[in-house]
Amino acid sequence: MATYETLRWKSRFATGGGLSRYHAAAGDYHAYVPDLIAERRFLLDSTATADLSDAERAITQLDTNSASLTNTEALARLLLRAESVASSRIEGLEVAPSRLLRVDAAARVGDTPADELVHEVLANVDAMAYAVTTDGSVTLERILEVHRRLLAPTRLAMHGGQLRAEQNWIGGNSFGPFQAEFVPPSPARVPGLMDDLCRFCRRDDLPPVAQAAIAHATFETIHPFVDGNGRTGRALIHMVLRSRGIARRTLVPVSLILANFADEYVRNLSATRYVGDPTSAAAVDGLNGWLAFFAGCCTRAVVDASSFEANVQNIVTDWRGRLRTLRSDSSALRLISALTATPVVTARSVEESLGVSPPTANAAIQVLVDADILRQVRAGRRSRAFEAHEIVDAFARLERQLASRTGDTSIESPVRAVPRRRPRSDTLVE
Repeated sequence: MATYETLRWKSRFATGGGLSRYHAAAGDYHAYVPDLIAERRFLLDSTATADLSDAERAITQLDTNSASLTNTEALARLLLRAESVASSRIEGLEVAPSRLLRVDAAARVGDTPADELVHEVLANVDAMAYAVTTDGSVTLERILEVHRRLLAPTRLAMHGGQLRAEQNWIGGNSFGPFQAEFVPPSPARVPGLMDDLCRFCRRDDLPPVAQAAIAHATFETIHPFVDGNGRTGRALIHMVLRSRGIARRTLVPVSLILANFADEYVRNLSATRYVGDPTSAAAVDGLNGWLAFFAGCCTRAVVDASSFEANVQNIVTDWRGRLRTLRSDSSALRLISALTATPVVTARSVEESLGVSPPTANAAIQVLVDADILRQVRAGRRSRAFEAHEIVDAFARLERQLASRTGDTSIESPVRAVPRRRPRSDTLVE
């Protein structure tokens, strides 16, 4: 049964030098010890079951039927970037989409601006890309590699891919865990809990969306790293959905929804941390409330992904109409297809992506500038870059489209209300 254990905290700080005895004090604290889940039975209520079914159906249809997101790797890459930006925004890493794309364009040609925040978000893009292109079962090695890539460009790179060897906590202050909102398990328990989590991720008897939701909540409860837990935990969602086969070719941008319902996200996630019997009314309600919320976010994410796909298709169709007098094999038309993946380009990046000479690359760019498909911007210290402003605007709208709605009471929450009592109709999942 889930419980708390009492541990002794000895401060790393000494009194004096302006630090009070209160902040340097030793004392007891209580760290959460979750249940193991690899073989645990889960009681799903009728509301959560219906929401999970809706979400799985929506994700499967998107993966099967979405023409551009499935068949065009370029568009899928842009969707992955939007998901990574949103996941980073939940952790307070706020980067304008155009800024991200311009720094990325400059970095691809070796002109890297000194923009640490953007490079940290780009590392999240790299980590997410690794997560969603990794087929097969979820393993600790793969989770550690996601984390290593995430922290690679940061001052905490030495901790990348390493389970924590010290106690961490959420909330409170930086001096000790006494006033924390939540204290995760002690570092001695982390390896065993992560092994249990990976075994859980290899089960095939749970609804896939429920499995992804439980895996994410459990990961965040373990909090196995010194930093980057939230972003790695959201990458784990996509690893589970891919391993279960319902999102093999597309990425469901669920972080876009979680980022804009952050309070509900944290509240529902925290409700899964019960104490005592996992079959108690409080534990069952907490789990099912989280599952219903998460499933609703997935369903809404599919709606947003489909809308984004249609928007980009319309933009590309309009571009082709502006260039209808060009030959079908012209470099300018070939460049259009590449812009959905890399809406900010340089002459050198066009040379490399199309395999053409510098004069041909510059000529193709000029054709698109004349058609107002590309506009000149500056990406780096030396880079003269060009931006497909309509795609960048679509990317920004996708990443932020709920931000202006969360305070609008006319906009429905992405989930249905979940009864806070024991349901009459239950499904027991071993």
